[in-house]
Amino acid sequence: MSSPTIPTAPRLRDLTDARFQERYGTDRFSATVITNRLRYAVEHMSTGFMREAFSPIIRDWYDFACTISGPAHKGYPMAVVSNSLVVFLGTMGDAVRNAVEEYGPENLRPGDVLICNDPYRGGRHVNDVAFTRPVFADGEIVSFVTICAHQLDMGGTVPGGFSATKSNVYENGLVIPPMLLWSQDRPVRSTFSLIFDNTRWGGMLLPDFKSIFQQLKLGERLILENIERYGLGAYLGTLDYACDTSAERMRDAIALVPDGDYAGSALIDADGLDDTVDYTVRVLVRKRGEDMEIDLSGTSPQARTCINCGVLDAKTAVGVALTMLLDPKVPFTSGTWRNVDLVVPPGTIVSSLPPDGGIMMFWEASGAVSSAIFDALNPVLGEHGVGGDYGSTNTHNASGLRVDGTPWTSATQCGGEHGPWGASHVGDGDSYTVLFTLNNLDPATETIERESPVVLLRKEHAIDTGGAGTFRGGAANLKDALWLTAGAHYLSPFRTKQPSGVGAHGGQAGPTGAMWLFPPGENGDATPGLLGTDAGVYADSVPVAGVLDPDTKALDPVDGRYHYFAAEQVWATEPNTILRCLTNGGGGWGDPMRRDPERVLADVRNEYVSIAGAARDYGVVVEGDPRLDPEGLRIDHEATARLRARPSA
Repeated sequence: MSSPTIPTAPRLRDLTDARFQERYGTDRFSATVITNRLRYAVEHMSTGFMREAFSPIIRDWYDFACTISGPAHKGYPMAVVSNSLVVFLGTMGDAVRNAVEEYGPENLRPGDVLICNDPYRGGRHVNDVAFTRPVFADGEIVSFVTICAHQLDMGGTVPGGFSATKSNVYENGLVIPPMLLWSQDRPVRSTFSLIFDNTRWGGMLLPDFKSIFQQLKLGERLILENIERYGLGAYLGTLDYACDTSAERMRDAIALVPDGDYAGSALIDADGLDDTVDYTVRVLVRKRGEDMEIDLSGTSPQARTCINCGVLDAKTAVGVALTMLLDPKVPFTSGTWRNVDLVVPPGTIVSSLPPDGGIMMFWEASGAVSSAIFDALNPVLGEHGVGGDYGSTNTHNASGLRVDGTPWTSATQCGGEHGPWGASHVGDGDSYTVLFTLNNLDPATETIERESPVVLLRKEHAIDTGGAGTFRGGAANLKDALWLTAGAHYLSPFRTKQPSGVGAHGGQAGPTGAMWLFPPGENGDATPGLLGTDAGVYADSVPVAGVLDPDTKALDPVDGRYHYFAAEQVWATEPNTILRCLTNGGGGWGDPMRRDPERVLADVRNEYVSIAGAARDYGVVVEGDPRLDPEGLRIDHEATARLRARPSA
C-alpha cells in the first residue's frame, strides 16, 4: 500500500479564460449560471410532478428522477440530475443512450416521447418507466430531457410487483422496448393500450402519464430558453463542463486513497425459492494513481428468483459508494465514473441475464455492491471511513379486500423500508432515512391509514441498536402495523444473517434485525394494547425473518436459527394481525470508549442506549430511571473512569 497520489492532470481552475472559452464555448461565469439554471429546470419538473401525482409511490415516496442529457454526437452526457432517487439517476444516462440508439435518433421528431422499461436495456425494474423527450434546435437534436418514474403496477403475477418469489422475466410484468408514447405531441393509442391492457391500476397511471408529458414539455421549454439566451455553443459546452467538474472532483478524491488492492464482501440471505442458497457480492478494489477498478468477478451467480440487478444498477451502486466514502460533494453526472472501471462477468447476481435472471428487487443486490465497497475501503480510509447502513428495505407489499368488498393495496409503506445510516467523523448516523442508494420521502402515517386498512401502532427507534462508536450509528427502526382485514403479504428482508451496518475506524457494527407476525387472539381480536418490546413478547409470534432463539423467537444473532422470509411465498393473515419489522442498525465510527460521556448520557435519556448498554458498550456508568425521571439521570464519573480503565477483552 503506497501513499496517496498527488493529482497531475490539468485542473479546470487553472485554465486561462481564453482556453476555457475555446473548450466550452462560453466563459466560466456563464457556464456556472447555465448549470444552475438547468438544475432549476429539473427541480421545477420534479416539484410539478410530485404535486400532481396520483400514485402514492410518486406522491409520498418521491420514486422518480429527472435528468438532462446531451445529444448523440457528444455521447449523451448526463449533465444535470434532480435531487431525487439516486438508484435511478446512475442508470439514466445509459438508459437514454441505449433507448435512443435502438430506436434511431434519426427517427425522432419534435414532440416525441420515447419510453422504455426493460431492465436489461436501461437498468432498474419493469415498474420504472423512462420517458425521454428530444429537444430540437434549428432542426437538430441538441438535448434530451428524461423522467424515470415508478408505476404502481405493470402486470405480472404479483400485484404491484414487489416480491422476491418470481422466477423469470415473464412473471415480472410487461416489458416495453423503446417505443413512442407520444408522437409529435399526439398520444400513440396503441402504446397506451398496450400498457393499460396489462396494468391493474390504469386509472392511477393515466393522470401521472399526462403530468409527466407536461413536465417534459416544461423541461424542453426551459432548455430552449437557455439556448436562446446564451447560444447553442454555450449550452452544449456547459453540458461538457458540468460532467468535467464531476470527473475532476472524483479523480481528486480517488487520488487521496493509497494505491493498493482492497477486498470486501456483502451477504444476501437467500432468494425467493428456498433458503438453501445465499449470495455473496465480492469486490476487489484496485487503486492506482488517479484511477480505480471495481472488480466484481467473485460474486455469486445470478439468483433463481428476481432479487438480481443489472450491470447498470451495479454501476450506479459503485458511483454512490465512492461518492459517499470519498467526496459527498461530487455532483452526480456521467463524469462521476470517468476514472472508474467496472469489471463484472455476465450472469452474476449483479449482472443478471434474461430470461431466468429476473430483476425486480434490484436495489437489494445493488445495495450489497455498495456495502461490499464500504467493507473494502473502510479499513484503508481510517478516520475518513463511514459506517454502513441498514442494508435492506425489508419491503412489504400487500393487497386484499375491505369489509365492503372493495380492493386495497399497500406497497413499500408498512415494512422496514426506512432505517438508519452509519456514523462518520462528522457525527452520529441518522436514525430514520433510506438506503445510501435511495433518496425517498417517508409517507405520512395519516395517508397510509387512509388508503389501506391498517393502523400504525408503533414507529420508533429501537434501543441499543446503533453500532457503538465515538460517534454512534443510527438506531434501528421498529414498526408495528395492525392490519384490520385479511390480506396477502409479500415480505422481503434480505440482510438479516450478517450485519450490514459495518463499523468504521474502530466502531462497532449495528446489529441485525428481523420480522414477526402476531396473529389475533383466540376470539379474533387484536393483541390487547401495544406489543411490548421485551424478549418475552415473541413467544406467540410467527417468525418471518431473522436469526432468532428457537424457543423464545427473540433475536439471537449468535446462537439463533435463521428464519426464511419466503417460507410462505404469500403470508396470508387474518384480520387484526400485527406485523412487526425491526431493521438492522447503522455502523458506529471510532472507539466507543472515546465517546463523550455526556453524549452517552443524552443517548440514555433519549432511549437510544440503555443503562446497561451504556456500561457495556461505552464504559459509562449512568444512574437513575430514564422512563420515570429522565432529567434526573446522572453519570457516576468515578465508576466510569474505573470501567474505562479496564483492559478491553
